[in-house]
Amino acid sequence: MSNEELPRDQERTGEQQADMPEQLTGRQRLIAGLWPPRVTRAQLVVALLLFVLGLGLAIQVRSNSDNSALRGARQEDLVRILDELDDRTQRLEDEKQRLDDQRTELENSSDQAEEARKQTVEKERQLGILAGTVAAHGPGITLTINDPGNAVQADMLLDALQELRAAGAEAIEVNGVRVVANTYFSGDGGAVKVDDRSISAPYVFKVIGKPQDLEPALNIPGGVVQTLEKEQATVHVAQANDIVVDALRPAEQPDYARSSTR
Repeated sequence: MSNEELPRDQERTGEQQADMPEQLTGRQRLIAGLWPPRVTRAQLVVALLLFVLGLGLAIQVRSNSDNSALRGARQEDLVRILDELDDRTQRLEDEKQRLDDQRTELENSSDQAEEARKQTVEKERQLGILAGTVAAHGPGITLTINDPGNAVQADMLLDALQELRAAGAEAIEVNGVRVVANTYFSGDGGAVKVDDRSISAPYVFKVIGKPQDLEPALNIPGGVVQTLEKEQATVHVAQANDIVVDALRPAEQPDYARSSTR
């Protein structure tokens, strides 16, 4: 090889090395693989849906934790509320079962017209009890409130009535006045009125319902009995197998409402 050819070969070797790509390190290859990101349209849609779902769950959890009315309740109050919910659930289940039985009787009865007539009469009797137009009897309690200092206010008697209703009372009479859906108490201690009729102590509630539910509802901590006793009133609750509620209300004819049955 001549001396002139040697430099030319060296020049070609240098040009080939310049054209070869630079060797990359492992970190550089990792960065090159991650950036710029290669995201498909489907991946973008899934990411957006996940973001919206997470945002909704976060808002719901925050709302529930901030606005929960039970968060600051006492343990005994929570127990009472849970017991009342269980009782109401049981009553609804019993009512559902009763209606299912009625439907079965109607479907299986050989004389459906007669069966329907019997159920109509029974329904009329039940509505009469609720409206106070017929007498009723059954198991229940008698609540007697003595008020020697005339400290028992109308709202305290109303609280007792509401507590009894929540516990499942089906018929109530107070000092000879039948309690119905629109019954109200008014006046001050010693001059209380129920549905605009004056009553005086002792205040006697005759209540038909399940005694095992009615009495505990009155004796819960901070409930009716403790509130009345703070006012120096004495409270006595007696269970009985047969309570008679015979104070009646006249059947009122509505002024404007008419049956829509054709």
